[in-house]
Amino acid sequence: MTKRHVSLPDDAEAGVQGFIGEVDDRLSSSEDTCDVVRDVLIDLHGDREAWDAWQAGEDVSKAEQVRLQSYDPCNATLESEYYAEKDEEAFERSKHLQWLWRQFDATPMADNIHFALRFRQMLGTHLFAECGENCRFFKGISFTYGHNIEVGDNVVIHDDVHLDDRGKLTIGDRVSVSDGAHIYSHDHDIGDQTSIRNFHTIVEDDARVTYDSMVRAGCRIGENSVVGARAVVQGDVPAHHVVVGMPAKSVRVKPGWESVATELDDGRLETRQDDREIPVELPPDLEQFDEFERDLTPPDAEE
Repeated sequence: MTKRHVSLPDDAEAGVQGFIGEVDDRLSSSEDTCDVVRDVLIDLHGDREAWDAWQAGEDVSKAEQVRLQSYDPCNATLESEYYAEKDEEAFERSKHLQWLWRQFDATPMADNIHFALRFRQMLGTHLFAECGENCRFFKGISFTYGHNIEVGDNVVIHDDVHLDDRGKLTIGDRVSVSDGAHIYSHDHDIGDQTSIRNFHTIVEDDARVTYDSMVRAGCRIGENSVVGARAVVQGDVPAHHVVVGMPAKSVRVKPGWESVATELDDGRLETRQDDREIPVELPPDLEQFDEFERDLTPPDAEE
């Protein structure tokens, strides 16, 4: 069974096309991205009258000021903004676009599938390093930066997925990522959680990462493979294999693909994280801080 075609009434369709095209044109122009994002969010949230009144010098409450100011991404901070090793130049623009994506998802229009999928597809072409055609991005997707993500054609990312691109994340063609999945590209040291390593994580063509599963940084999800619901992947998934469990192991090869699939001993996945590490260089004059302020010296450490 396949899906059926659904369309909006002609008047609604014309409005959707006009709005998405207008935002796309503005984001493609030399106009300041902060201004574009602010204007779009003010209108989407129905606050144009309040904004104009405030700009005209009329009194508004402190709470209303904070709300109106927050439409401008330059007046907001994101968790990833604090990461010391980020590419400052790339992040400056991706932060603004990520803010627009997140705040759009807070509007009622985010549930209008025919409109929202096309709006996010358009944003993806500006936010991601690469964004293919006919992608379907559903509600509640979060990113670390956005600009370290490559997405192929005909990809579907469902609700509440986290795509971590603190390192680099590559998603191939026709990939499906189900609700609640988390795909990571950075790891924390087991002894000092403030020490991180970045990796390149890869999800190859036609792979499926299903409900509530987790892919560890630096793993490769092979072509045409399946990561089962709530699986925790800590190694490379070979092409055409189905993996399940915590930690994930291969339990079978997809029917009809046995002759071309790699055999695994006991279903164990090979860990090749070190091969995909991305070196991190911090500015020599960086003033670092540890928000935990812990003494991490173990009692058995050599003096």
